[in-house]
Amino acid sequence: QVQLVESGGGSVQAGGSLRLSCAASGYTSSRNCMAWFRQAPGKEREGVGIITTGGTRPLYADSVKGRFIISLDNAKNTVYLQMNSLKPEDTAMYYCGARENTYCSSTFLVSRNLYNYWGQGTQVTVSS
Repeated sequence: QVQLVESGGGSVQAGGSLRLSCAASGYTSSRNCMAWFRQAPGKEREGVGIITTGGTRPLYADSVKGRFIISLDNAKNTVYLQMNSLKPEDTAMYYCGARENTYCSSTFLVSRNLYNYWGQGTQVTVSS
């Protein structure tokens, strides 16, 4: 059973930065699609970025390109989301998702139903 634990959320002023972490355990494969999604109150959960453990370069939603960076520590099975130049519209609960034994494709950036594991979420609040 895969478990995902997010950390690093908090409150920041617009223009600031935060780094989120998602530590995964229980993988039986070295190739897993991992993702960051976010959900603001009253809105659908939307993809932020995706990456495959041990391989592929990350893909990002247009709304965060150039500001957010996803990176991996394969030895620790941890994915990071570095968020820079934060805006009030980035305020949301951020979730880490994973699907085992799968390479990410662009479809995984827009389809939350493709993931079978989710973390508990971490809140990010950006004030103007």
